[in-house]
Amino acid sequence: MTGKFEPKVPVNLDPPKDDPIAVEELVAANGTNGGKTYVAIKGIVYDVSGNKAYQPGGSYHVFAGKDASRALGKTSTKADDVRPEWQDLDAKEQGVLNDWVTFFSKRYNVVGRVVGANNTE
Repeated sequence: MTGKFEPKVPVNLDPPKDDPIAVEELVAANGTNGGKTYVAIKGIVYDVSGNKAYQPGGSYHVFAGKDASRALGKTSTKADDVRPEWQDLDAKEQGVLNDWVTFFSKRYNVVGRVVGANNTE
């Protein structure tokens, strides 16, 4: 379906970066104290700083500073599901996860990749 994940308002994104992001740097980018807010999916790190939903108190803050691959595939906001492992998800959940990758890639700048991530494609 063409345009299924297109943002309602056009977003001008920077070219994707391939910078190494240490796990500690990802964890620190959790939106507290007005700092950056990153969410990783399959080891790819997105800057979601401009979206209040990922800030402290926001409905998706549970994902901030983490690789949320499993939770996104399961459509879950449970803290226990917010982790990088996704390979054992069923086919439908993996499809949902891939849809989230598409969704994020059309809305948020890619700032790098998690160093040592073993949950990439």
